[in-house]
Parts: sequence; C-alpha cells; structure tokens
Amino acid sequence: MEKLEAFPIKGFREGLLVTMGEGDWQKNFDALMQQIDGRCEFFEGAKIAIDVGERKLRAVEVCKLRDKLADRNVTLFALLSQSPATEAVAETLGLSTKKSVLKVNEEDLPRALYDGESALMIKKTLRSGTSVKYSGTVIVDGDINPGAEVIASGSIYVWGKIKGTVYAGIEGSEKEVIAALEISTEKMRIANIAYRESKLKIKPKKKVCKVIIEGNSLRFVDWEQHKLIE
Repeated sequence: MEKLEAFPIKGFREGLLVTMGEGDWQKNFDALMQQIDGRCEFFEGAKIAIDVGERKLRAVEVCKLRDKLADRNVTLFALLSQSPATEAVAETLGLSTKKSVLKVNEEDLPRALYDGESALMIKKTLRSGTSVKYSGTVIVDGDINPGAEVIASGSIYVWGKIKGTVYAGIEGSEKEVIAALEISTEKMRIANIAYRESKLKIKPKKKVCKVIIEGNSLRFVDWEQHKLIE
C-alpha cells in the first residue's frame, strides 16, 4: 500500500486534534485511516476532533468517518469546519463544531520545553487505569503507578517513580528518552525497541536515571553523571 502523508496532531485535555485540511476527501480519508492503523497503540481508546477546513461534507461522509474510527476504537467527538453546511451536518449527528471544546486548564497547557519543542505537563500521580496519549513530550510531576500508561511521540520525563507502562517515540523516533527519579518497570519501549529484563535474576531499582537506545537495545544511563548503569 502506498504510504500517504500523515496529518499533524495536537494533544488536549479532551483528546486529540487532527488537522486534515483541504484536498481530495477520499485520499485524505484513506491517509487518516492508514495513519491510525500505523499507530494503533497511540490512538487506541482516543477521543479526537478533526479540523476539515472549508471542506463541505455530506452526512454519509461524516457517518462513514465516525463509523470507521469507531471500528478502530477511536471516538470522533468534534468536527471543526469553516463551512456552515459541514457544521450543520456535524451538529445533526451530535458532534461538537466549536473550537471552544478544545480549551484546557492552565495546568494542562503544553509548556515550552526547549528550542520550540512543546510538552504536556501533568501535575499529579497517574493511578491504575489512567492512560495518557500525547503527540509530543510528556512531563509527569508525580508517579506512574502500575496499571497506568503514558504513550508519547516524544520523550517522557517523570519527577517521580515509573512503575507502570511507558512508550516514548511511538512514531519511530529513536532519539527520545525515558527519564525518572526511579524506574522499576519492564513495560518500557522507545520507538520499536522494547525493554525486557531477565526473569531469572532480581535487579535493583534504577534510580535517577534515563533510558536511551544504544545499538538495538534500551540501556540505563545515570541522569547526573551520564554513565551507563549496566
């Protein structure tokens, strides 16, 4: 299958915003489905808003879009458009059409991290059942408890303990890192490389460290001295 260009994605408290813009609708539709299928773990269970610009969509097209997303366990909750006709169709189908639905609390705003790159700041411990998915870097001021997960296209920095699931570089970037005051989980991955610790021996918890890709595996590095721990 031809690889189509991916659409830009932004993370918000309510979910994700995908900007599709103009162009051939069927081609864009196919490209969006391909993008979601290629990042199943990132989109799994997500709520998304789609900005279609000035495009005029018929009810059958919006219904197909909503249904195909639902087949992938993705919920379409808003359709943003500059076309009154598209807005009318969306409202008839129970979808929000106002950008105000994307407003976030101050603590959820993306913060400048470095040289223009943004990050999502979360100021609380993530408890079991919590899932955070963000197209960018995620910073957690708290712990990631067992049963909680953070999935990001950028890096993951935790001012606390990682005991749950963390996936960084979900889009394939191998330059991303996972860093924390303490890491005591085996459920880690950067890009396409997963960490699997041997079940045959007990290893100490890794403290004040970050995880990087070295060769074809994940390695622990002392966060302060930048030396390999193992």
